[in-house]
Amino acid sequence: MLIYKIFRTPEWDALQADGSTLGAPVDLSDGFIHFSIAAQAEETALKHFADVDGLWLIAVDADALGEHLRWEPSRGGELFPHLYRPLLDTDVVSARPLPLVDGLHRFPDMG
Repeated sequence: MLIYKIFRTPEWDALQADGSTLGAPVDLSDGFIHFSIAAQAEETALKHFADVDGLWLIAVDADALGEHLRWEPSRGGELFPHLYRPLLDTDVVSARPLPLVDGLHRFPDMG
């Protein structure tokens, strides 16, 4: 199963340059890296990245993260994947631009 992380361009660039990341400022503050499943990703973009251009949609294989990935309740009790270790560049299955078109992020097919 793929899970998704939305990064701003500088955060994505830093992961590629450094080989690992502890995530965005919200991840550092919370002590884990926030992910979404495909069905949650668009709402995550609306809630946390409204009108933000220059985003990347990073896909990661949830099973490959092993015991460091926990499914925990968040918005309205819905379970979200949270990673309790650095995200490695080798964890990334794909990275795609998430363009802002007419005020909304245009998501690729995640099916």
